[in-house]
Amino acid sequence: MQASEAKMTYAVLGVGAVGGLYGGLLAKSGCQVHFLARSDYQHLKQHGLRVESVWGNFDLPSVSVYQDARAMPVVDCVLVAWKTTSNHELSQVLPHLCGPKTMVLVLQNGLDVERSAAQVVGGEKVLGGCCFLCSNKIGPGHVRHLDYGRIAFGEYDSLLRGQITNRMQKIKQDFSLAGIDVQPAEDLWEVRWKKLAWNIPFNGLSVVLSADTSALMNHGPASQLAEELMIEVAESAAACGVAVPESHVQQMLTYTRNMVPYASSMLLDYQARRPLELEAIFGNPIRFAMAAGYQPKSIQMLYRQLQFIDWRNRAGQPG
Repeated sequence: MQASEAKMTYAVLGVGAVGGLYGGLLAKSGCQVHFLARSDYQHLKQHGLRVESVWGNFDLPSVSVYQDARAMPVVDCVLVAWKTTSNHELSQVLPHLCGPKTMVLVLQNGLDVERSAAQVVGGEKVLGGCCFLCSNKIGPGHVRHLDYGRIAFGEYDSLLRGQITNRMQKIKQDFSLAGIDVQPAEDLWEVRWKKLAWNIPFNGLSVVLSADTSALMNHGPASQLAEELMIEVAESAAACGVAVPESHVQQMLTYTRNMVPYASSMLLDYQARRPLELEAIFGNPIRFAMAAGYQPKSIQMLYRQLQFIDWRNRAGQPG
């Protein structure tokens, strides 16, 4: 894309830790960004968006925000930045935002989370990305970015995998100009399995053990358990034909040991009695691994524990 070409237009679904940060940075850089908000709509309409970030704090006093997708314009790129537990709403939202050339970039945790969007607009329009990020929504229209922030993303459709497409380069240019560390990848499935090597142990254990990353890494047995779960994720990926090397496991452990103390998104959801993203982060990888002939027993045990904890928590029963 030539420097003289206009930046793309964006719609951001969800104004939380991911959508608020990246959508805010894109808007700050001059991109036309439209936010779809639910609980925060009135606050964003009146007060705008506030971002505290290790990359620099900023406020957007006025943002283009909507409660209803039917009132939003068609855009070049839709960023799906809400939790996977809201993906059932995509069938009611995406048709209003997508034209013939619109792409949908799914920035969510888990495996095969793009499927919901692909069922609505077609797999050829869908990309997926993982955010290696420590960021929390700490209040209405208020995001606090604590550490890291890289996005790795790639094409979802099997016919487009194995290449860095022109539209990926367009996304990269806009994101890079906004100060976002972004890395196009040829293999989305490798990106997702590598992220699961962190998400499965640290999201799951943070809820079961009621601990942030610092507490988990500073306790020998808990740290060992996290590493064992990471190895089982790598073995699950290998059964599915994706290599997650031991060096990646050790790198993730080092990053986690060095990061600021961080409460995982799943722990925050649990504390707020919100539904946990269990199917995307645990159920789907388990099913793919078992279909490939591998049984991840430790991950299955953690998944079943979390299913019970999630059920009890949302039912309002005491812990």
